[in-house]
Amino acid sequence: MTVQVGRYGVWRRERELDGALATRIEELGYGAIWIGGSPPAGLGIVEELLTATDSIAVGTSIVNMWNSPAAEVADSYHRIEKAFPGRFLLGVGIGHPEATQQYAKPFDTILGYLDALDAAGVPVEGMALAALGPRVLKVSAERTAGALPYLTTPEHTREAREIIGAGRLLVAEHKVVLDTDPQRARELGRPAVISPYLGLVNYRRNLMRLGFTEAELDSAADAVIDAVVAHGDAAAVAARLDEHLAAGADHVCAQLLVAEGADPVPGLTELAAALGL
Repeated sequence: MTVQVGRYGVWRRERELDGALATRIEELGYGAIWIGGSPPAGLGIVEELLTATDSIAVGTSIVNMWNSPAAEVADSYHRIEKAFPGRFLLGVGIGHPEATQQYAKPFDTILGYLDALDAAGVPVEGMALAALGPRVLKVSAERTAGALPYLTTPEHTREAREIIGAGRLLVAEHKVVLDTDPQRARELGRPAVISPYLGLVNYRRNLMRLGFTEAELDSAADAVIDAVVAHGDAAAVAARLDEHLAAGADHVCAQLLVAEGADPVPGLTELAAALGL
């Protein structure tokens, strides 16, 4: 693994990121910035963040295989790697069936897309794969640097590590609300879980594998929210993130949830201190 991501990172959607925030995240000591929201194949946002910073890694979480042609993504990878060697990890994934009418034979599409990236010279150590279920987790270990599970729990992390084995990168995403009032924290976290994830079959299937019922998912029960949204003071949240590391993750990316329009920097600063960054 040539891209060094450290133990903790920050996950934010492309529209929520810019160079100034990237600089601050690096100053706080996080090891990586993960770009969500399916950034387009040109990956201009990756260059913007890398240009604004000195050494922090940047990863995509994820480039959607349906929306971004592999050849164009490979060209972007090589352009970025040449300008910023060893700092960019290309995360790719299949997305979900509700997002596209083209969604057919997703497993074959994953393999074909990875074949195309291979043929275009993207190195195995330069890319990772969004993976939840056992079959795709195995592919992530066989064909890429490792796996990027999303909306998961430490229990899933433990299972994922067993599947992909030692020596492959395992990055766990976990949502975070810094609020010691559980009800208020759930009120902020619940919409980010319901829309769209509890309406998507791949996430529902994964959560049911972890023991949640259809009724719990349909109602976005407190138990579901508490499992996938860490909340409390910074120390409690840090402890929850560390459960992923104890379960076998190499890196945890925190998706800090704040009120619409609120500045994320105070919360990221508080969390960085609790994580010992």
